[in-house]
Parts: sequence; structure tokens; C-alpha cells
Amino acid sequence: MEIVFKNIMEICQDNQEIEVKGWISSNRGNNKIRFISLNDGSTVDNLQIVLSNEQFNLEEVAKWKIGSAIIVKGQFKLTPQAPQPCEIKAVEAQNIRPTDDDYPIQRQEINLETLREIPHVRHRTNYLRSIMLIRSTLAQEIHKFFEKKDFIYVHTPIITSNDGEGAGEQFIVDDENKEPFFSKKATLAVTGQLHGEAYATGFSKIYTFGPTFRAEKSNTKRHAAEFWMIEPEVAFYNLNQIIQLANDLLKNVIKNTIKKHPKEFQFLDEKSNHTLIKQLDHFLNSELQIIEYQKAIEILQKADVQFEDNNIHFGLDLATEHEKYLTDVYFKAPVAIINYPKEFKAFYMYLNDDGKTVAAFDLLVPGVGELIGGSQREADCHKLIERMKYYNISEQDMKWYLDLRKFGDAGSAGFGIGFERLVMYVTGVENIRDAIPFPRTFGNLKM
Repeated sequence: MEIVFKNIMEICQDNQEIEVKGWISSNRGNNKIRFISLNDGSTVDNLQIVLSNEQFNLEEVAKWKIGSAIIVKGQFKLTPQAPQPCEIKAVEAQNIRPTDDDYPIQRQEINLETLREIPHVRHRTNYLRSIMLIRSTLAQEIHKFFEKKDFIYVHTPIITSNDGEGAGEQFIVDDENKEPFFSKKATLAVTGQLHGEAYATGFSKIYTFGPTFRAEKSNTKRHAAEFWMIEPEVAFYNLNQIIQLANDLLKNVIKNTIKKHPKEFQFLDEKSNHTLIKQLDHFLNSELQIIEYQKAIEILQKADVQFEDNNIHFGLDLATEHEKYLTDVYFKAPVAIINYPKEFKAFYMYLNDDGKTVAAFDLLVPGVGELIGGSQREADCHKLIERMKYYNISEQDMKWYLDLRKFGDAGSAGFGIGFERLVMYVTGVENIRDAIPFPRTFGNLKM
């Protein structure tokens, strides 16, 4: 039976003979007895291995260094009176892959900036291990959520000829000094949404979950050149329905992930001075507030706060400071702001009857600000063409997208979640570089 440390208390009985494998986290003791803390990567908790001088040359064992890979056979022992709930009394132990003196992960704490220089081993610290375990479960729970709601999982292209966001900050795929591989300009995708819309017309409910790319020359804590996006698209949905789906997704995924990682959340909560779990519980137990953009502007205009940008007016693209005021101070709850001015929203969003706003929403959460952005999509081909002209988007390049409106597209709605932003929120990580295994940011391409 293969032993996973995370479940060892459930699958093993007292005095059971077992074999475990992992990497040394610490090695302490004397010539009579030594204690090795072992970790197999399944949990932030280590498993204690006890080696006595009756069966081992402890002078040799004392030379086993942190990070070394070992295999241990022995008796599983319950230790309810000790700080650790169980341990292994070793009868055989083999150091199958020792580390050398260059191994950078040691018992003393290493600052995050240093760890970012060694992405190939930084996950072997408790902090990054906790984050990556939670990241993995968040992804699994997202897939489970959509599966239960009968969504089709669609792999949208990474190489594309369309810019769904109109940001103009795309990575060009072809080498400019060679003959183009494709017949037209090709870029790395900034979103899977447009292709998702095509599949929603025919499958009704679809979602994408894949890598997206932005060529922003930004070094902020919240921007990366490569990140992952979750993008559902639902035919026949309106704005209110897609907001409800977004809220349900967040609350289900976060609640289930917390349940599965008590040890990791306990560790991260202590790192956050016991604010992380409190913040997540507050979100899970708060009712989502839905307000018009116009109402948000009025609230901010009356706020007795000196914002960095105090020119609050209709047409302002809200900054993080404005969003945090609404969630943390005014409502003290998550907030969905709806019906934004059309001037700073994407061309594909449904134009409201007032002719000034589009049926878009941003879902803001306390402590962070925007976590999800979405909209109802424009189904009227003529209105869509007018919006494309406004943004100087080629009708020819987007003919296939316009065709959807002629081929039975009755309208849809969808949203996007930057997965790393979600990981940051759930784990309390302050820098996006620590929310992804191998970060790609401006000026930085390790490995």
C-alpha cells in the first residue's frame, strides 16, 4: 500500500509495518537516537522518523542533509501525548539521493525575493508548499463545480489572430526576420472568451481554463506575462444570471478548498497574523451586494476619504482604492458593480437601452478589490459592428465572430477569473509571482 502523509492517520493503524518515502526537512539528535522530519509533498506537516543506535549507525545518519531523498521502513506509532500525533519507528532506512552543500533550502527562513531566484526548489519550503497545494485543489474544485452543472470543458487556442480585449499588449508568435508561419498576424491569446462564445452557441454551457498572455511591461505585484484564466460562457444567460454563477463558483470552490487543507490554512493564517481565515469566513458568510456603477460613483463622491484619485465622476474607471472602500468600508461585503460606461469596456458587451452603459459587472471582494469581470454579450450584429468601428477593429478579421450572430446566437453571458488572483486571495499571498509555480514577468524568465 502506497502511503501518503496527508492521509496517514486515516489509513494506518498503530504498530502497522509500513514503508514511506520523502525528503528530509530536519535531522536532529545524538549518538543514541535521532529524529528525522520527513515530507512527501502531500501536506505542509512533516512526519517524524525515529532512528535508534540499536539498529543504525547514527554517526552516519547524522550526515544525512536536509533535502535528501530517503526510503524508510518501520512501525507506525500513534503518539497522542506528544506534539506530533504519530511517528515511524524505523527498522530500515536508506538515503537514496543525498544533497550536497549547495542545496539552498535550509531550516532558517528565506525571504521571498531570494526564493523567486530558485523557482525549481522553492516549493520545498513550507510557505510555497502550502500555496501550491491549495492552488492544486482550487483548480480541481473549479473543474468539479462546472462538471456538476453540466458544463462542457473546451480547450481554446493559445495561438490566435484575434484580440478579445483590445488592449494591444500581445506577444507576436512569428519571428519578424523569417517568413511568417501563418497567413496572418499570430499572437498568444489574451483570452479564450471569443472562441468560447462560438462553442456556447451549440453546447449552451461551456468553460475554458487555460494559459493567457499579456505583453505588459509592468513590474507590479499583481501583473504577470503568463497566467491562467477561468472563463465560462452560457448561452441565453443575462447579466444577473451570470453574476449568480460567479458568486456560486467562488463560494463553493473556496469553501471546499478550506475543508481539504486545514493544516495549510492554519500555517498561512499564522503567517497573516490570523487575518486570512477571518477574511475568507467573512466572504463566505456575506451576501453579495449588487449596485449600479452610477450608485457606486455617488457613494464614492460622498465618502469622507482622501483618495489618491479624488476626481470621482461618471466615466471614471474605478481604481483598487475605490473598490476597497466599497467592499471594506461602505458595504463590508462582496460587491458586484454593474452597468459600466461603454467607453472603457470591451466591444462585445451588450449595449443597454440608455445607449451610455453596457451590461458588464466586476465582482469585488473585501481586502482585494476586483476578482471577477464579466458581461452579457451583444447579440445584435448591427450594434456589434458599430462598437467595432468605435474601437477600430477590422470587420474582416472578425467575420467569423459576426457570423455567430447570424447563425442562431441568441446571446450569451460569461466572465473571467484570473486564476493567480484567486490563489492570491485564498492564500493571502501579496505577490502574483508567489501564486504560480514558474512566474513569467517583465524582464524575468527563469528556467
